[in-house]
Amino acid sequence: MTHPLARDITWLTTRLDEVETDTARAAVDRIRTIATGMLERGDLDPALATLDPVDIHAALKLLTTRFHLRNKAEQIHIARVNREREREATPTRPRPESLAEAVGTLARDDVPLATLLEMLATLDIRPTLTAHPTESRRRSVMQKQTRIGDLLTDRNTSDPTPTELARLESAVRQTLGLLLATDEVRSRRLDVIDEVRNGIHYLAGTIWDAIPALERDLADAIETHYGKRPPLPVFVRYRSWIGGDRDGNPNVTAELTRSAFAEMRNAAVAGHRAGLETLRQELSVSERRVPIAPALVAAIRDVEAERPLDPDLVRHLAHEPFRVKIRSMQQRLGDAGYSARGFIEDLTMLQDALTHAGLVESATRGPVADAIVRARAFGFHLAALDLRQHSRVHEAAVGEMLAAAGVTNDYATLDEPARLRALRRELATARPLLARHAECTPETRELLDALAVVAEAARLDRDAVGSYIVSFSREASDVLEVLVLLREAGLWTIENGRVECPIDVAPLFETVDDLERAPAVMRALFAEPVYAAQLAARGGFQEIMLGYSDSNKDGGYWAANWRLQGGQDRLAHACIEAGVAFRFFHGRGGTVARGGGRAHRAILASPPASRNGRIRFTEQGEVISFRYAMPALARRHLEQIANAMILATADTTPAGPAPPDLTTVMETLAERSRATYRGLIDDPAFWPWFVERSPVLHIGELPIASRPVSRGGGDITFDRLRAIPWVFAWTQMRYGTPGWYGIGAAFETVVLSDPSRLDDCRVAYQRGGYLRAFIDNAQQEMARARLSVARWYAGSAGAALHTRLAGEFERAERAVLAITGQTALLDNNPVIQRSIHERNPDTDTINALQVELLRRWREAPADERPALRSLILLSVNGLAAAMQSTG
Repeated sequence: MTHPLARDITWLTTRLDEVETDTARAAVDRIRTIATGMLERGDLDPALATLDPVDIHAALKLLTTRFHLRNKAEQIHIARVNREREREATPTRPRPESLAEAVGTLARDDVPLATLLEMLATLDIRPTLTAHPTESRRRSVMQKQTRIGDLLTDRNTSDPTPTELARLESAVRQTLGLLLATDEVRSRRLDVIDEVRNGIHYLAGTIWDAIPALERDLADAIETHYGKRPPLPVFVRYRSWIGGDRDGNPNVTAELTRSAFAEMRNAAVAGHRAGLETLRQELSVSERRVPIAPALVAAIRDVEAERPLDPDLVRHLAHEPFRVKIRSMQQRLGDAGYSARGFIEDLTMLQDALTHAGLVESATRGPVADAIVRARAFGFHLAALDLRQHSRVHEAAVGEMLAAAGVTNDYATLDEPARLRALRRELATARPLLARHAECTPETRELLDALAVVAEAARLDRDAVGSYIVSFSREASDVLEVLVLLREAGLWTIENGRVECPIDVAPLFETVDDLERAPAVMRALFAEPVYAAQLAARGGFQEIMLGYSDSNKDGGYWAANWRLQGGQDRLAHACIEAGVAFRFFHGRGGTVARGGGRAHRAILASPPASRNGRIRFTEQGEVISFRYAMPALARRHLEQIANAMILATADTTPAGPAPPDLTTVMETLAERSRATYRGLIDDPAFWPWFVERSPVLHIGELPIASRPVSRGGGDITFDRLRAIPWVFAWTQMRYGTPGWYGIGAAFETVVLSDPSRLDDCRVAYQRGGYLRAFIDNAQQEMARARLSVARWYAGSAGAALHTRLAGEFERAERAVLAITGQTALLDNNPVIQRSIHERNPDTDTINALQVELLRRWREAPADERPALRSLILLSVNGLAAAMQSTG
């Protein structure tokens, strides 16, 4: 029987063939033949130069659309597989990585219900949406893909009649025709407010529905295994950087931050308003049929006395007190005086009144229960908004303010002890540094204006304000400078040594060296009396952000991952020793090179000292649009995270012999791999070759986000280039270098040459943990790489560099296979292995076209380049769809 996924792909591509022109299909066939010959011969085919731009465009559009259809079919297949596993699950054999599995594991370990509930009360999961530019598709394209996915789902689940099937096929063809007629690349960059609304689209859509579904799953699991259904805390709440992330993005202004707060509040209120309307229609409960709780009657009387309802709204509700109460809630929703806390209290009153009326199942499992979960998870703010800015901006602003106040004119030149003394003295007082309306540089004024917006938002709704993230934190002074700025905006006050502050300040440690120094920086902060007062104001709590992208770009894959692993352990112990509660905030991207990979596995592989039930992690670009494309995918993503957090926090590791201690080996591997990686990056021939032969300069022109592609402006250099386009370009070239380079040389000299070390690594890999996560993430990137295609990009000038890259790949492959015992990469994940194999022919074809377009660009006069750039950007989008990855 045909595999369901293959059947779906065939059905969709058949519809595509019915609407696409013969010319486009012929162009694809011709170019694929050329690409196949290039792979066999190992060199470029001059026939590429004869291709007409019109045929290139048609081929790229058709190939990109095919990948969009395959990707949508795979999403639907994932949901189908999860449904099948859920259907087959039993209490003793639950669906893997589900909440039922986590709770069942604890029950089998004889963990008492009271202990489980105590642990759940501490569980704190905070996914954080960012506007980082890693989604290359336009919203118009994604909407049409969603429509096609809905039609495919209807075909698979509705058992259509012949007439209904014909109509479904017609609807798919219509949507595909519109998709082919739609530009893949935006005509202009997104504005910040566009990015805010994109984030709200998911927060108020699939995420809004996924949170109560997750709570029901957990309640069902507890009832199954413990026989009770106790009230549960909300353990997932969302954060956002969109409209607050100012680091390197001058387009995020104070006014746009104000708009972000307002847009999210409006979306939350609109969602609750729709929920109340559902409740109003649902709760047609008559006082003539069931007993009504006295508390509900009294509440209606009190509200009516304070703010009477329009008689026209309640003239049919004489005996329906639930609907009267809901009408009064609808009338107040959105008013400044009606807080989220008051809204939750009113919803809880309705729930208690349903129980009083004997409608217990409706109270605990129906829409009112979902409304309470949403009110507690989203409040009236939808997602708390973080602010982020680079430490050098804070340094410049504080230096300017200290000079204006006559404190010191040379703050920037002071060493760390002198800076700490100056900041310590300043923070001991409550005085502002600048007079009201004092003149300052535009950069400092803009920063202070943004903080003033945060202060306004905090006064309206403290839950709307998240953390202040300090990018490139390298010293304790980088954090104390932010307290000075918060004080200037009225967000930080001190009186008799007692601090009031509504916002956490979170240092972000990004480079390999910064991660190494991070524990010492935090210990220095904890030793500062004024910072101890700040911690006391925040309930003894500290958030610490770890950067995965820049550490990888700086030191290579293995060194960055090992420093992150060890850094978490040392930072956790530093916090524990200081008596400080903490939460790690993982700045993860979508690709392995930027901390991607399976979050479930990463959580379970984290150091034991870090497993305290609290976690934050960034989600961005194509990661958001994939994980939250469908309600089933959103639910699955969140349950996998929650499953791992419950098991990790409860420490369910089976008893047995301890795995080998590889600390010394890992340190040596990290040093060797970093040296190998830096040897490539620091080679004088490398950067000119990379800029010329990769599509990195064109990626910078892709209008996918408001944020510039590099920090600081000016020419793109390695240091200025952000991690996203760095990884994006390597992915397009099919090297995938940031996800594996350095592993081969390190393991060859440190492990493969020593049989006892190799045995230890094999044992540790089989036990799971961080080594397995490191190796499996690397081999996934290596399996996606294709060096025979990457050679096309290298050219004769880059032949030596390609030989270097290919040699290191071969060494890395030998190491991975030796440790895993596999015959080929990804033998342990045949589903992804097969998907990569099936995608390669069409992906290779787009690569061949991109290589040719880049050649034409390099040789073209200036007046011909705009048309070429349009085709190059189309090829970038096509490869992003093919690889399901950007940066």
